[in-house]
Amino acid sequence: MTSKPTFILVIGAWHTADTWGKVVSGLATHGYKSTAVTLPTTLGSASASYTDDVAAVREAIVEETSQGGNVVVVVHSYGGAVGSSALKGLTKASSPDPGSGVVIGFFMIATGFMLTGAVFLDRVGGKPLPFWEEESDPGFALVRVPADDLFYHDLPKEEADYWVGRLQKHSTRAFTEGADISYAGWLEVPVWYLVTTGDKALPAEAQRAFIKEAIDAGGNVTIREIETSHSPMLSKPDETVGFILEATAAFLK
Repeated sequence: MTSKPTFILVIGAWHTADTWGKVVSGLATHGYKSTAVTLPTTLGSASASYTDDVAAVREAIVEETSQGGNVVVVVHSYGGAVGSSALKGLTKASSPDPGSGVVIGFFMIATGFMLTGAVFLDRVGGKPLPFWEEESDPGFALVRVPADDLFYHDLPKEEADYWVGRLQKHSTRAFTEGADISYAGWLEVPVWYLVTTGDKALPAEAQRAFIKEAIDAGGNVTIREIETSHSPMLSKPDETVGFILEATAAFLK
């Protein structure tokens, strides 16, 4: 069994895997390997679904655990639902193979807690959030408000504009399907949650409500806070890496 776990990073809706670039680099300076997962539902196909996203995350996890390595899954926004669902059968509590590595911890950033048998929209009130729109490109969800303010208001304008330009259209099947595969994997591992206190996409009070619900349901959740927008991996990457490493030290105890 390797001494250091590998990080599997799952980004939120509309975003590309390279959004994690600063965090990947930061973790590497501490000797950690990371894999940032590309979500199939952001690759331009309206047929891509939540199931495809979960499969992509599971594949990344199993690539490590099948070789005996342990994993910490780090999730952001929509990625929290996908990451939780991908944990089924891959934690110490549920893995059938004692020779494999397992997921030892779940690090959540500005996200919700998926429930078994739910779809993503169930967890955000049952309907698209106010900043989504679907009419202009059927089969895809788009961001209909200025994304620089929604996601990146604490970045320099030039950098915020760059990341706005990197946003992808997102298959609506990611949000409306998947009840047959969704899973509350966060109940099986210790969770650390990083609340983004300046968040305009998922306000901190909503994040804290999700946390309370999870703790009431039996989740083992440790809470930290960071004063950023929805995107601390971009605006405060060093601090974000620090919290991830603090969590990992706790997961390894």
